[in-house]
Amino acid sequence: MKQYLEYYLTWFRIGLFTFGGGYAMLPMIEKEVIDRHHWTTEDDVMNYYAIAQCTPGVIAVNVATFVGYFQKGVLGALVCTLGVISPSILIITAIAGVLSSFSDLAIVQHALSGIRIAVCVLMSTSILKLFKKGVIDAGAGFIFAAVLALAVLSNLSTVVLVVASGVLGVVFSMIKAKTGGIRNE
Repeated sequence: MKQYLEYYLTWFRIGLFTFGGGYAMLPMIEKEVIDRHHWTTEDDVMNYYAIAQCTPGVIAVNVATFVGYFQKGVLGALVCTLGVISPSILIITAIAGVLSSFSDLAIVQHALSGIRIAVCVLMSTSILKLFKKGVIDAGAGFIFAAVLALAVLSNLSTVVLVVASGVLGVVFSMIKAKTGGIRNE
């Protein structure tokens, strides 16, 4: 029971003190889940992020669910998921009735602007970490460049880009296995 309480409280803290969604939560997830509690490895968290992006739902909730599931099964997944969503539910419930009264105040607008800037920095840090972990060879670099160009220059669906990236990743790994590796030159 103590272990489940620790899972809940850890994910509650992550949900409470991070703003901006899954990418902004990555540094805190790494600090808590990997460094502090040693529940999983950095590679596993990156894999959970990759899978969480491909599955329906909020990335942070999906990652919490995966960590909980791989630690303690279905009950662990449920506890971690409840932990990460509880702060949002409580905060939204608390401010829903009064937000419209205060949204036009200058101090509220400035606070929200400051939060947006902090979220951009956290997201940039997370994206850089994901880039360093994900772009490991020339094939991955090609996939990254192609998908970035398509995402910026076309109106292709994100789903199409993710599926195409997965297919290309499999193709490149098969080529790499048959040829003995792709050289990074």
